[in-house]
Amino acid sequence: MIPIEKLLLQRGVKVSDIAEIAFLLQTQYNPTLTMDECIVSVRAVLSKREVQYALYTGIALDELAERKLLPEPLQSIMEKDEPLFGVDETLALGITNVYGMIGLTSFGYLDKVKPAILQKLNNKANGIHVFLDDLVAGLAAAASARIAHGDAKANQYDLPDC
Repeated sequence: MIPIEKLLLQRGVKVSDIAEIAFLLQTQYNPTLTMDECIVSVRAVLSKREVQYALYTGIALDELAERKLLPEPLQSIMEKDEPLFGVDETLALGITNVYGMIGLTSFGYLDKVKPAILQKLNNKANGIHVFLDDLVAGLAAAASARIAHGDAKANQYDLPDC
């Protein structure tokens, strides 16, 4: 287990939780997809340094807010999870953009619907997860997009002979 996986686990998120969401996003397009493939994809996304840096940053801000160590008005904004804050989504988009538009559109869907672990993280009773819920959605969207881009059954187009 790499250090970023341990940090996610400390915040209540397992790789399998993220893989479950990636599976949900991709299984209708790839009916032979397995959870193991989704776990591999999540770990591939987690292995990217820029993804790890986004996670470290967002999780640190959530933890600082829980300990009331942020300056005002940021502390109040984080405690209320202000709807217009948007910085949390912006950070998560850095993860989704690694795999293109599929990741971006999937992230928007996940941010709205909040399936599986995302619903639990969005529940304000279990600590402050202003960044973590969006980062996990970004990870799942990126893992899903990675699977889509690697699908050997996807249509391939050749240029006509000139």
